[in-house]
This record gives sequence, C-alpha cells and structure tokens, in this order.
Amino acid sequence: MRNMKVKLALASTAVLALTVIGCSKSDDATKSSPGASSASTAAAAKTPEPRKDITVTAYDTGRVSQDEGTNEQNRWTKWINDNGPENVKFTAISFAQIKEKTNVMFASGSAPDLLMVFDPTIRNPLYEQKQLMPLDDLIAKNSVEYKKLLEQNPLLRKAGTKPDGKLYEVGHIQWVNPLRGVIIRTDWLKKLGLEMPKTTDDLYKVAKAFAEQDPDGNGKKDTYGIALAGSMEYTINQMFYAIKPWVVKDGKLTYAWENIKVATDFKKKLYSEGIVDKDFFNDKNMAKAKQDFITGKVGIISPNFNTPQDIVTQFLDPLQKNVPTATMTLMPFPTSPFGRFTPSLENPVQMTGAIAASTKNPEAVMKYIDFMAKDSTADVLDNGIEGTHTKTVDGCPQIIDADKFKKEVSDITVYMKMLTNTGLRFNKCSTPAVQYKSDPRVQDYYQLLRDTYLTFDLPYAELTHSEHMPQLPKDLAAIVANTDKQVNSMVGAGNGTVWAKAIVEGDKYTTDDALKEAIAIWEKAGGKQVEDWMAKWYDENKDKAFLAKDMYEIAKQQDQKYKQIMSEIKK
Repeated sequence: MRNMKVKLALASTAVLALTVIGCSKSDDATKSSPGASSASTAAAAKTPEPRKDITVTAYDTGRVSQDEGTNEQNRWTKWINDNGPENVKFTAISFAQIKEKTNVMFASGSAPDLLMVFDPTIRNPLYEQKQLMPLDDLIAKNSVEYKKLLEQNPLLRKAGTKPDGKLYEVGHIQWVNPLRGVIIRTDWLKKLGLEMPKTTDDLYKVAKAFAEQDPDGNGKKDTYGIALAGSMEYTINQMFYAIKPWVVKDGKLTYAWENIKVATDFKKKLYSEGIVDKDFFNDKNMAKAKQDFITGKVGIISPNFNTPQDIVTQFLDPLQKNVPTATMTLMPFPTSPFGRFTPSLENPVQMTGAIAASTKNPEAVMKYIDFMAKDSTADVLDNGIEGTHTKTVDGCPQIIDADKFKKEVSDITVYMKMLTNTGLRFNKCSTPAVQYKSDPRVQDYYQLLRDTYLTFDLPYAELTHSEHMPQLPKDLAAIVANTDKQVNSMVGAGNGTVWAKAIVEGDKYTTDDALKEAIAIWEKAGGKQVEDWMAKWYDENKDKAFLAKDMYEIAKQQDQKYKQIMSEIKK
C-alpha cells in the first residue's frame, strides 16, 4: 500500500533443512568409524527435508482478471510454491467477510496455519482466546530472516508483543508518508489579498472570505469556503487534538471532552454562517465536495492521499481543466487553542500476521514467513519478471507495459506483500526523481507533501496509529460502540447524533447542551469504567506500547535517509 519500490532481481532459493539421522546406536557407530561418519554426513546433506503443507489466508481483492486465475491460484501463488520452502494452500477471503469468516474458521477448528490480516480487532480477540501461538522460541530456533529483522528493528518486536510480554504477531516496516492534508486555492488567496492561515481563527476568516467575497469573479455568491464532508471533518478534529477521543494532559490519558466541544464550535460556526455545504452529512464518500472543488466552487478541501499522484491527477488536473487559471497548494495544519499538530501518517510498523495455536507445522510456517520477508522475494512480487514486466534503466526497474504490468503483477500481488519491508528497502530507485520523472509536477507535490506535514517538532494528532490502539475488553468496547452511535458527529454517523445536532440546530441546541448530553449518555452507559481502564493502561504501558514517539523514531530515520539520497541525486 502506497509504498515506494526499489530495484528488483529475480533471485530466490528454497530454504532447505538437513535431515538429521541418528540414534544412540548410530552415534556410537560413527564415533568408531570415520568412514561411516563421512558417508552418513554426505547422505544427509543430499537429502532435503520433505516439504510440508501449510495453509495461509489471503485477501480476495476482486482485482484478479479471470484469465489470470484467482487470489488463491495464479501465476504468483504458483511462483511462491515453486520457489518457496513449503507447499502453501491459500484461502482467499473478501474484506467485507474477513472478520466473520476468520471467527468461524477458528471456532470450528479449521483455522489457517498463518492468518494474514491487517485489522487488529480481528487478531486481538484471538490472542485473548489463546488461539494464537507465541513466537519467541519458534523464531529463536527456526528463523533466519525474520529473526534478523527483529534484532535490527526492535520496534518491530515491540509492536507485535502482547500484554503478557510475548511476541504473537509478525509484520513489516513501511515507508512513512503523510496520509492526509489540506488543499487550498492560492489564486483565491491572492485575488482577495489574504495570507495562508496560520491559526484556526485565520482558517475561519479565509473560509468565510472564500464563501462571501466572490473569489471566482462571476458576480454570484455561489462558492463555499471549505468542504466539511468526509475526511475534512476528521482533519478539523485532528487540528483540535480531538481524535479517538483520548488525549494526554499533564501526563495522564483523559477523555477529550473540551477538545471535542471546541472543535464542534468551529464546525458549527462554519455551518451556521453558510461557509460550508449544509448537506455535507449526506456526502459520505466526499464525492460532492470533490466535485465542488474541481469545478471551482469550494476553496479548501482535505482529502486522503493514497499516492502522490492523487494530488495531481484527482485534484490539480481536473481543477485546471475546468478553471485553467486556478492554482493550489498544501496548507500546513494551523494552530488551534490546543496547539499545532502533525496529521495522519502511514503506519510505520504494521502487524499483518499471526500463527494459529493449532498449527501442526509451526516450523514450516516460520520458513514461509522467512521466505516472504526476503528482499529477493519482494523484488519479484514488486516488479514481476525482468524482461517480461520490467527492464533495468539507469540501474532502476522500469515498467515495460503499464496495462500488462497492472494485470499480471500489481493487481495480483498488491496484498501478497504484507511482509515486505518497504521502509528498509528505500534507495535511489524509490525517490520521486525516479518514480515520477515522467511528471515533474508529481515530484514537486510529493516533496511539498513531505515538507508540509512531516513536522517532527510538532506533536502527533493522535495517541498512536489506530492499528496500535489498545484492545478494550468486550464489555467496555460495547460501551464505546453504543455511545458512539448516539454521540459521534463524524460523517456517516448521521446528523441526529449529539454533536451533529449541535452543528446543525443553531441556537436551539448549543455545544454546551451537546456536551452536557454527551457526558450524561457516556456516564449512564458506564463510560467511567472505560476512562479508568484507558488511564490505567496508559500509566502501565506508556513505555511499552507502540505510541506516537515510536512512529516518529522510525519516520525520522527514514527522512534522514531520504534527504541523504535526494542530496546525492542532485549532485
């Protein structure tokens, strides 16, 4: 996902283990007979251990073309079986069914040997049910590649370790990019004589001017200042440190009631003054907001960026097609009453797999994990076959036929690379200078994305990446889920929830009213128990859990490497 690739070479060998033949009687014989010892050793060296059968889950992406097979059987599952150490049977499950089908498999005694799944809310209950195998001894005795990764990258072990202090999950280190940002029309700023917003008060004033001062010059009041739909509301919550909804204050983890109220005040002001589209709650996938932006009817929008190309192909190009004189840039997060923050980043250490406690051949599964974690395996799954899918140009792989590559490689292998360490493989071939040299605008926006949002001197907008948040006990998780349905204001929750009502109902229902009602609902449902659990968890685990400081540690290391490589390229 969103990973920068490196040069690939088709080279991998099966991991073969020597068959150890021996008993006390044969040991005595070989001690007395050097010739017998040599013959026995030679025979053992020539006899590889039989390949074992293992089962591994895979995502059914719906992207594999019919003539390429299925997610379970295709050219790359065959390549893995031909070149890997064991016989692998893949079981593909759709994203929509992964939680349900995984639970059924484990409950029915048909669990896969290796469960490959991104979602920690699927893995965590299995750990609590003791359905997962602790991996410390298995890795120490049977792994080469993954053991080396753990030794060289202790945060990988930290992220996969559960509350009992044992390692249960395997994963990979990813290249860290900002995942969201704020796009703002710079030609509108210039026309209205406005500066880039530095505070949330400035942001309100600029958005108000965009809505009221005819920035498109058509003599009509037909523009919105800012899009509040979709990820923009999430972005605003991040600006006010009002996410998840836990914040650290004075060294203690607490519920962010004050932050949420102030963020809602901001959104209510935008709504009540007609600065945003008043139907934004129904724009769940942000389609209308995006259309308004690219047709020149909204001045500020906050999309998620899956790739750097998204900025150009999904926003700049269509905007300038409709409004040729339009210009835009990325806006740094402004300072709110709670400070200034760094927005969402790629999860630098993503846990992706766990071995079932019921597996009959854990050593074979470990060999498969080692094989999939190899750079040589990643080389092939990233770029296919040299001469068929890519060719080497200036020392870097270059796709020969984009359509063929998509069909035969990337559409199939996209979720096969859940143990590929893109964050450790970054080199010259991964830089925007090489990746996007056909479009210098993408290079420029990628660099701007990093310069604007990789702000390590600022606190992260959340406690940690969502995939590393602690798993609440079932009864407490139910309290959160039930109260969210009544309280949450995020798009998709509906405009009848408490905070949503505060945004849309003007003076009839204030944010003070909403805060009072939200706290009452929370406390009646038993929310104090959740607060106590979270506070205790933070006190006991703030040095052991994978938190924002750990994300920054890896991202900083990568950024230093990135800057060094870019400097060398420019020489």
